[in-house]
Amino acid sequence: MDINIFVFIIVGFIAQIIDGSLGMAYGVTANSFLLTLGLSPAVASASVHASEVVTTLVSGLSHLKFGNIDKRMVLNLLIPGVIGGGVGAYLLTSIDGDIIKPYISIYLLIMGIRILYKAFKPTAEHEREPKRGLLVALGLTGGALDAMGGGGWGPVVTSTLISTGHSPRKTIGSVNFSEFFVTVTESVVFILTIGLTNWKIILGLLLGGLVAAPLGAFVTKKLPTKVIMIVVGCLIIFLQLRTLYLLWF
Repeated sequence: MDINIFVFIIVGFIAQIIDGSLGMAYGVTANSFLLTLGLSPAVASASVHASEVVTTLVSGLSHLKFGNIDKRMVLNLLIPGVIGGGVGAYLLTSIDGDIIKPYISIYLLIMGIRILYKAFKPTAEHEREPKRGLLVALGLTGGALDAMGGGGWGPVVTSTLISTGHSPRKTIGSVNFSEFFVTVTESVVFILTIGLTNWKIILGLLLGGLVAAPLGAFVTKKLPTKVIMIVVGCLIIFLQLRTLYLLWF
């Protein structure tokens, strides 16, 4: 598919602005755009995760430096997340892209609706630590859906923990720190199965993300989180409805 690299730079830029503002949704946003451009689910997810390796490393180390990490939360998320991500990536490369694409779009559509729902229904924070069983289940589910949907670790894991009232600071820091290891695992599986020949896409996403990274904090400062979440939710819903319409009609 001959698409100008500047298109992927714009996609990376938009996705990173959103992720820098919300602390999540880079993968969901980027994958939504890539599927809309006609890429197969496996190629789209592989490209997104390859570009995310650098950003998740920097993000995780930054959270570690600023003390936003809950070691117990990380330990209970990381291993299940790695297992779920590896299995999800392998399954995605083993299934015909045309068969799974509608299901991936439906999943992303649900993520968009969830983000929109959370924008209008804030939950009070409490000090209880999340139960180990919940963390393990979220790690497995979030990792698998993240690999198969090209994104979703943040929207699934972070949103669930914050929506049940757990500390946003510790949740975002711990989930971001764990995400690096999940992303590396998924990228390794994609390299071993389909390879990474789509360098133009990866480079474009990286360049766009690097340019947008410092602007994310500025957007966060200027715009209320609710407004950002509404825009992101509506954008993802629109993209997936368009993709489903083109697939089915």
